[in-house]
Amino acid sequence: MKIFITGSAGFIGFYTAKLLLEEGHTVVGLDNFNDYYDVQLKEARHTQLEAFENYTGVRGDLYDYPLLSNIFEKHQFDRVCHLAAQAGVRYSIANPFAYQESNLKGFLNILEVCRHHHIKRLVYASSSSVYGGNKTIPFSEEDRVDHPVSLYAASKKANELMAHSYTHLYGFQSIGLRFFTVYGPWGRPDMAYWLFTEAMLKQQPIKVFNHGDMQRDFTYIDDIVAGIKAALFADGLAPYEIFNLGNNQPERLMDMITYLGEALGIQPQMEMLPMQPGDVPITFANIDKAKTKLAYQPTTPLKDGLQSFVQWFKEQYKFLSKDKEVVFRDKLRK
Repeated sequence: MKIFITGSAGFIGFYTAKLLLEEGHTVVGLDNFNDYYDVQLKEARHTQLEAFENYTGVRGDLYDYPLLSNIFEKHQFDRVCHLAAQAGVRYSIANPFAYQESNLKGFLNILEVCRHHHIKRLVYASSSSVYGGNKTIPFSEEDRVDHPVSLYAASKKANELMAHSYTHLYGFQSIGLRFFTVYGPWGRPDMAYWLFTEAMLKQQPIKVFNHGDMQRDFTYIDDIVAGIKAALFADGLAPYEIFNLGNNQPERLMDMITYLGEALGIQPQMEMLPMQPGDVPITFANIDKAKTKLAYQPTTPLKDGLQSFVQWFKEQYKFLSKDKEVVFRDKLRK
């Protein structure tokens, strides 16, 4: 098939595009390479995708509707996989307008081009953040999600409602995926596991929020991408669907820190801090629906996934003792 992927230089978009390309699909990827985190990381991912003959990369913004329209007029897409967004719960508190542009206006543009170009199936990224301070554990797709505790979460819930209205009005299929704390090699430097790794290697204390009393349903990238692939191609799905994609096993933050320390061979130093605004104490995915309809079954334990991340991190990064900066090895740019 010919598939359009937004956020193709991002963490999840890169892995999704790479898998589809390896399986022989044609992929057109869009990314704006913004500086929310290290652009070199995005460029390094993009370079790997460009090695495939069946890949076309486009640099541009979601909120550029004429650009999107031109891409869709040039290509007859079988599927659209929308993974681009302004991420980050804490970032949304200080930078709210970035979420308006990318997550709201950008998503509306995606819906409009899907409508006008008769796309049969749109798969898009939602987030476990939509559950807010949900007290029902584990989180189920049937739970009410009317009380987001961050603008990021509100924007993702808005995406689900917008998709529902377009599916109802125009008939194309929309599949929303609520991702639960995705991690792994080539990940995002703003995520806790990455920040903790950097700090430990620099022999600096790590910032542990809510005094360590937190749990997350950490989900390894390979498991997430398997779920995305199933959502793109599975038969028997309803016109409008929402799925949790998690590991179905919340892990204590302190255990995650222990696993990282063991993988690095370093005793962590910790700075205990109160809960940050917009954070929640636990995430826990009920994945029964995804198991039934997508044959989704995560297989990577947190300890193994973190070991893979640390191995990648040590191979691809080096620390300059002079200024403590993290830089890419030259081979990543080749």
